[in-house]
Amino acid sequence: MKSVVVDKIASVAQHNDLASELRLSKDIPCEEGILVAAKILNSKSRYNQLELTSGRMATVNQGDVIVGALGHRKALRGYSGHLPKSLKPGDTIQVLNIGGVLGVCDSANPDVGAPFDCEVLGTVLSFPYLGERIGVPARAGFSTLEEEPGIDTKGVPVIALAGTCMDSGKTAAACAIVSRLRHLGMNVAACKATGVSLRRDVLAMEDAGASTSMIFSDFGIVTTTEKNGRQITRALLTRLADQKPDVIILELGDGLLGAYGVGAILHDAEIRDALTAVLLCANDPVSAWGGVELLRKEFQIEPALVTGPATDNEVGVQQIDERTSLPAINALVNPVALGDKVADLLQKDST
Repeated sequence: MKSVVVDKIASVAQHNDLASELRLSKDIPCEEGILVAAKILNSKSRYNQLELTSGRMATVNQGDVIVGALGHRKALRGYSGHLPKSLKPGDTIQVLNIGGVLGVCDSANPDVGAPFDCEVLGTVLSFPYLGERIGVPARAGFSTLEEEPGIDTKGVPVIALAGTCMDSGKTAAACAIVSRLRHLGMNVAACKATGVSLRRDVLAMEDAGASTSMIFSDFGIVTTTEKNGRQITRALLTRLADQKPDVIILELGDGLLGAYGVGAILHDAEIRDALTAVLLCANDPVSAWGGVELLRKEFQIEPALVTGPATDNEVGVQQIDERTSLPAINALVNPVALGDKVADLLQKDST
């Protein structure tokens, strides 16, 4: 066991209440969510920030000692990487995302360049028992996920946002809806159920007016999958419903065909029954049409509307209307109209 002073603690360690001086172990369990300290080996001019536990974005420099969590990532844009089978101090791994997920990079999108390489220093130790000198490996999250949790929304309506892929405007739409419903006097809760650990989106929903928010990493899940997406969504909706909001906004990160579990969630009949409406966020009219077809035919879901970059101008709006017979509302240009449409859906559901 040795001590190390760290420069930056990533947001994936949000719930661990870590100090800047930490105790490390040379024994490293290669499990998702295990917190490790690592030294940054190179410099980058783009995609070079880390989201801290405070929510602030900090530029990472060569030589910085950071704390992140072991995990994997399968991003269409950004980095894709896997959890290593074994690790020891001195090994080199990569920073896979801004939230502090660490693993072995398999591929990189040209837009973000090569990832940060980092030298593994050891497992971060926690000391949960007063007076104990023997630490245990620290893990991300404040709660563990039940193997098969039930779902009970207690009658609270749920508005879900699903996308054709990452960066399809889901968070922008969620924030517009949260803001408008808040202005209409509603108590709005918000959550993100799928993706790779990063609190930026739920913090944005809090900034927009959500009274409370949660994310999958609160349960110690660094990266969601087809295997755990259902359980996470059930747990998030049940936990938020316990706080008795007027409505829950549920963002499904990544896309309908991605690897983070959105498909498994929408195939769950009990989750589908809990959803008041599903909004589709699409990048272009073709993906809007394909996403609507997928929701209708594979999941038996009739989306309430289409938003996202596909609706950035009137050309896209008209094409979506002609091809899908669904309303198309842009979250950036017409945020109030989008929120009012959701308010109408909630009103119809209550009558």
